[in-house]
Amino acid sequence: MEERLGAFARTEQLIGREGLEKLRASRVAVFGLGGVGGFAAEALARSGVGSLTLVDFDAVSPSNLNRQIIALHSTLGRPKTELFSARIADISPDCRVEVLSLRYLPENADRIDLSGFSHVLDAVDTVAAKLELIGRCTAAGVPVLSCMGTANKLDPSLLRADDIANTSGCPLARVMRRELKKRGIGHCRVIFSPEPPVAPTRPEGERRAVPGSMIFVPASAGLLAAAEIVKALLR
Repeated sequence: MEERLGAFARTEQLIGREGLEKLRASRVAVFGLGGVGGFAAEALARSGVGSLTLVDFDAVSPSNLNRQIIALHSTLGRPKTELFSARIADISPDCRVEVLSLRYLPENADRIDLSGFSHVLDAVDTVAAKLELIGRCTAAGVPVLSCMGTANKLDPSLLRADDIANTSGCPLARVMRRELKKRGIGHCRVIFSPEPPVAPTRPEGERRAVPGSMIFVPASAGLLAAAEIVKALLR
């Protein structure tokens, strides 16, 4: 029986043919293919989204091996966009994948026309890039979901999706709330965790501690983000 079922037969059992067609007709952009965005991109492809635009500038490094879905010893040094393009083609050959290898920033944001997307996922790291992306999506009337901080946290069960106005316990969300208000944006759908951050240890010889991270929280945040986007597309 399993061999007779199509790739999305079990998905169709849950959302129906009409729902599956909605996802196939959708165009989603994922900005950032790290611990959060990588899991989200794969989940969107496995859910049947018909078109994905993936934006990331980075290559796989050894420090990615503990948490990023694309990170293997065999992929070290290779661009994440290139790897995800091939991976998604192997998962869902009919999914149209466009990749842009760039670090999204205010100075190059004009290179990407956001107006044609059904939904945008912000999984980038820098405040400047997040503000620019949310601001442009808001101006274009494009739904955007923004992922707040997942580093220095250990409990994936505390993750939730909510309006940024309702966030707590997340240092990044606090900064984003303040800066978005300055830009006249009071509301944005986000993924966040109220878990108090764990203080990371400082590696020997380093002046400051880099953020610590394990797979549980970023991966779960990526899957939750994909679920929120799929629900929005089906509505």
